[in-house]
Amino acid sequence: MTNGLPSEFFTSRLRRATLGDVLERRALRDSDSPAVVVHTGDQGRLSLTYGQLDGLVNRMSRSLRRQGIGNRDVVAMMAGNGLDHIVTYYAALKIGAVFTTLNPNLTEFEITRQLESARPRLIVAEERLTQVATGAVESIVPTRTASDSVIPGSELASMLQEEEPLADDWHVSEHDLAMIIYTSGTESEPKGVRIPHRNFLIATSPAWTGERYVEHDDRFLLLAPMHTMAGVGTVTNLISVGATIVLGGTTKAAHSLEVIESERITNMSQTPTFYVRLTEHENFDRADISSLRQAHTYGGAIPLHVTDTMSSRVPRLRWATYWGQTELSQLGAIGYYGSPAEIPGHDQRWIGRAVPQVEARVVDEDDRPTEVGELICRSPAVMEGYHGRPDLTAAVTRGGWLRTGDIVRIDQDMNLFFHDRKKDVIKSGGLNVSSLEVEGVLSRIPGVREVAVVGTPDPVWSEAVTAFIVREDGKPTDETELMAVARRELAAFKLPKRIHYLPALPRDTQGKVLKRQLRELAVN
Repeated sequence: MTNGLPSEFFTSRLRRATLGDVLERRALRDSDSPAVVVHTGDQGRLSLTYGQLDGLVNRMSRSLRRQGIGNRDVVAMMAGNGLDHIVTYYAALKIGAVFTTLNPNLTEFEITRQLESARPRLIVAEERLTQVATGAVESIVPTRTASDSVIPGSELASMLQEEEPLADDWHVSEHDLAMIIYTSGTESEPKGVRIPHRNFLIATSPAWTGERYVEHDDRFLLLAPMHTMAGVGTVTNLISVGATIVLGGTTKAAHSLEVIESERITNMSQTPTFYVRLTEHENFDRADISSLRQAHTYGGAIPLHVTDTMSSRVPRLRWATYWGQTELSQLGAIGYYGSPAEIPGHDQRWIGRAVPQVEARVVDEDDRPTEVGELICRSPAVMEGYHGRPDLTAAVTRGGWLRTGDIVRIDQDMNLFFHDRKKDVIKSGGLNVSSLEVEGVLSRIPGVREVAVVGTPDPVWSEAVTAFIVREDGKPTDETELMAVARRELAAFKLPKRIHYLPALPRDTQGKVLKRQLRELAVN
């Protein structure tokens, strides 16, 4: 029984709704519409319709079944963005298996630790990565991601040749687990977030389409890595709306500009770092990016000169700022603007308003409403829990609300403005210091290209405000001048007590600064 109803009510094809069904029904409706375009390096370009994609997925589903993979078994993917990633994802979902991902950039130790958590029955991996995972699971299926055929020269390719009909002899429910996606680990050890089919079907995908974040005729350049919720979640929502997914193969500025022009990209999403590099590239002024309608950004405030530069090339361009978490099945809040002047209060920390599928509050440490405090949420999109960690699950869902750990400000119109991660608020001399506020001031000082601020242990201050700075073009920074500017805009207790200079800030695959590594670097 589920919700007072027999399980057959949810698993019968008569009234069932799962993510695999979404692809199948989209293929029936838009069989000849382009679903995925893959740029395969020297081999050229590969394009699949929704009908072709669904056919590949069905053949992969049969292959998984022949290997004994079934309901609730975990199938892991360890590869960069590619067609095989999408095919394996939907093939697992169609037979009721659980999909998980492994960041191909992790060390062998980190991968082993994640495998011990997820315990997959099977891994589909790029050939260059199979040795790392050998012996960790019962089977390993190597694939290649770049070639002139679908998934050539691999064991996976041979599995996809048979044309036997797809027998629907398994039971899948919207309440079943669809995926376990591991958090980025920018703050601590990655945690496996358990997401059922239902989260996307009645919350995340409707939010994306209802708020016009993506549309049916979009040609979306997928830049977020598919081992993250930003990547796999975006694929899920684009398939739901029937858009075209374009896999460019890299986030390098020169290549991205070429793909935007050749594929007539209408929509894309990435962190501010990507847009900074795009506008600074020598080819930016020559590239035809006029097809763009929307550019989405997340994970930090985008510099004003970057939005101005992009919009000067494409005056109709609409910017979208959004906030989300893996624990919230990706999307929580969204806002749009054509120019920075349209941002509420001209505050660059704006992350929009909560989508209709999310109920949001801002509270203090005693759960009382406050203007600036922790953002907490209730929604059908909230995760089932952390995989194998009921203790952590209970802590972040205390009192029936998802505790996001993000400190925000809320105004009378329900606009949300991101202030800091709760763990990144520095407690110095008994006072709270926002690392983002200090970063904002230091980043505007001439000679500073990039900056990140963290709290480091200190016997006097408890935590010392510590800045890590990347100089502009390697030029020396006058520290006396830097501190003089900082003193004009920051109270004394917010000023950096220590300053370190680095050639580059450590970042994850999405461009987010790894502050955990900076804290370790400062201590060591």
